[in-house]
Amino acid sequence: MIAADVAEALALSSLGNLAPAVIEQLTQRSFTRDIKAGTVIHRDGEPPFCDLVVSGLFRAYVAAPSGRTMTIRYCRRGALMGTGTLFNPGVQARGNVSALIHSRLLRFDSAVIRAAANKHVEVSAALLREASARVADYINELEASAMASVRQRLARHLLDLAADRQAGSLLRATANQEDLAGAIGTVREIVVRILRDMRAQGLVRTGRGQVDLLDPIRLEAETFSRQRERGLWNQSP
Repeated sequence: MIAADVAEALALSSLGNLAPAVIEQLTQRSFTRDIKAGTVIHRDGEPPFCDLVVSGLFRAYVAAPSGRTMTIRYCRRGALMGTGTLFNPGVQARGNVSALIHSRLLRFDSAVIRAAANKHVEVSAALLREASARVADYINELEASAMASVRQRLARHLLDLAADRQAGSLLRATANQEDLAGAIGTVREIVVRILRDMRAQGLVRTGRGQVDLLDPIRLEAETFSRQRERGLWNQSP
């Protein structure tokens, strides 16, 4: 019996249109995990995996030996993570995944997913749709570097800064307004105005040289990739 929250997340995923009997097969030997904020659940070089985000928010990223990181993707409820690692025998997974807030996921059994894809054309088609969506995400990331609005760039930069320095459940971007403006290619006055609006909307709390992210899920919805996915993006500040 699939729990209600898992069923809702599955319905939002690329697997959502599969027949109940097929979903039952895919979830054999699967299990749910509650993840504390700040926990890294996958690291570069680990075996293939496939997870479904049931609740919360995860960040997939790559890290350089210097410690510098680059976000690949933010994953919220209904997102599948790791599907691109399942069909490359002998190739280890690349990148890292961490929870930004207290989250829950469904861990699929990779062998079960692969067997189902070999048996059911509809499962293969669903995974192909998922792979196509991830390619579109990567294109959106490139597009965002040139076309995102100032507010969208600021929302993304705050998330990235906070995730890089996360301590437990606290998501805090440590930077002053001049630093934020320089990082996203604008001026301090515009950053001040946007932060004031975000503060009024309950998204952030500001202090001297720091910004606490009070609602990271809503803030992630501000980013270019999310707006682009929903067809709502624009180029105004």
